[in-house]
Amino acid sequence: MIARVPTKQIFVGTVPVGGGAPISTQSMAYSQTCDIEATKGQIDRLKLAGADFVRVAVRHKKDANALKELKKVASLPLIADIHFHHHLALIAAESVDGIRINPGNIGSKDKIEAVAKACSARNLPIRIGVNGGSLEKQFEIKYGASAEGMVQSALYNIKLLEDAGFNNIKISLKASDVERTIQAYEQLRPLIAYPFHLGVTEAGSLFHASIKSAMALGHLLRQGIGDTMRVSITGELEEEIRVAKAILRYSGRQKEGITFISCPTCGRIESNLVALMAQVEQRLAHIKIPLDVSVMGCVVNALGEAKHADIAIAFGKKSGLIIKKGQVIHKLPEDQLLETFVAEVQALANQHQNEEKYAKI
Repeated sequence: MIARVPTKQIFVGTVPVGGGAPISTQSMAYSQTCDIEATKGQIDRLKLAGADFVRVAVRHKKDANALKELKKVASLPLIADIHFHHHLALIAAESVDGIRINPGNIGSKDKIEAVAKACSARNLPIRIGVNGGSLEKQFEIKYGASAEGMVQSALYNIKLLEDAGFNNIKISLKASDVERTIQAYEQLRPLIAYPFHLGVTEAGSLFHASIKSAMALGHLLRQGIGDTMRVSITGELEEEIRVAKAILRYSGRQKEGITFISCPTCGRIESNLVALMAQVEQRLAHIKIPLDVSVMGCVVNALGEAKHADIAIAFGKKSGLIIKKGQVIHKLPEDQLLETFVAEVQALANQHQNEEKYAKI
């Protein structure tokens, strides 16, 4: 895997984006932003799930005016999502930590310049959010629904901001299909130094969005492309962060949390491995220390696969094994296995965490 592509660093609140900073994850609240209590609740859920910042929809003046109070109680940096009405961005810029505009619908050059001026006054970044489904007419007519059209839209709008003296910029080039998304990011990356926000837009339900995002974002991340990301899912907010963190982990770009190794179901299994695996995942979801954890349904796989894991459990017929660093440390009846295993994993995570702390002293 190649090194990250060097980019300019910007800040969303206190969160660095680009310039070698850790790749951040984000989501978007689905409440009416003017409902401060509901929106705060969703932001708190995202913070607990591990998001770094959050985007909120600003559909009308009531939403824009609510941002001042929302900012006071928000547990994450806020990005205002603006479509069609640039004057809402001018109000939002007084309170939030960043602005996202869609160049396909935000309006004329003078409106973009006005937004840039408002953001400059508070040193706020602007995300140019190019969307494959809503390109400006001139690019849609000339290039059709293509990656090239998205890239040309991004370059045009970058120049508008730069001509206005503004360069606190990040870029996204989102399409609803994997190939066009990859092509757009790959084509634009050598041409500019601004950080990239990665995503596949309108990706679908959890199943479809996870696969699309893993293919597109994982491919880009493995090339060193990407500074922040969102996995767009028609579903619960926490799932977006959970899938994003998994993509970062399995692409090798972030070492946080548990990497699970589990055997496929087969005729040798002598326990309800599917249900037991779900329990293990749920009970260990809070652990952030990087660990390889193996969950096996029989001793045959366990003795081979588990020796490469930090810790493993092998369920058998009414009993099973717990294996740590390749050595069997417990052979227990089935009703004692899960609780003992969870305790052993937690102890190992605590041990690694303490070792990290001492290493930094």
